[in-house]
Amino acid sequence: MALKILDSCVNCWACQPVCPSEAIAAAPRHFVINDRKCTECEGSYAEPQCASICPIEGAIVNAAGEAMNPPGSLTGIPPELMQAAQAEIRAR
Repeated sequence: MALKILDSCVNCWACQPVCPSEAIAAAPRHFVINDRKCTECEGSYAEPQCASICPIEGAIVNAAGEAMNPPGSLTGIPPELMQAAQAEIRAR
C-alpha cells in the first residue's frame, strides 16, 4: 500500500508538509513517496492528504496506477472538452 508521485509533479511543495507519516521527500526532478512509510493516511484521515491538496491532475497515483485526481476532477472540465479546447488553441 503506497501512493506514487509521477513526473508531472511541479514541485509546488503542497503535499510534503501535510503528510502525517512524513513519507514525502524532495527529489531532483519531483517529489517522491517512500513506500515503506506511506500509509495512504489510513487511521489519520479519510483520504490521502497529498492527493487532496495536489493541484496537478493525475500527478499522484495509487498502487493500481489509478490517478487520485483524475483529469477533470480539479478543473471540472471533462477531458474530452479540454482536449477539444486545446486542439482549437493549437490551431490558432
